[in-house]
Amino acid sequence: MTGKNVTRIDLCEAVYQTVGLPRAECLAMVELVLNEITDTLVKGETVKLSSFGSFIVRKKKQRVGRNPKTGTEATISPRRVVVFKPSAILKQQINGKPSGTTAATIAKSGSSVLLRPRSADVRS
Repeated sequence: MTGKNVTRIDLCEAVYQTVGLPRAECLAMVELVLNEITDTLVKGETVKLSSFGSFIVRKKKQRVGRNPKTGTEATISPRRVVVFKPSAILKQQINGKPSGTTAATIAKSGSSVLLRPRSADVRS
């Protein structure tokens, strides 16, 4: 492990290397995708990216927590949190098992990948 974080610029550069559009357009595309994911999560909807995983908004109830240093109890307010659930394909790739689906395969095939929010009233 290298400990390197992938940044927006890294994502932009990857799009630039793969697609070949100008860097400014690649940056705009990356920003557009990230903004769409963020806006969908703010609405409380799930974002499911095929062959990658799902970002799910969960509601946590109010609870009593404890300061680990002092042992003092404190009330933790209710809030919403984002949880990521990786797909089976991503889990296989992380564990070194081939899955057959990669970004390069999708790009070469000319297939378009659809980013669609998933909510209670939308069935897939």
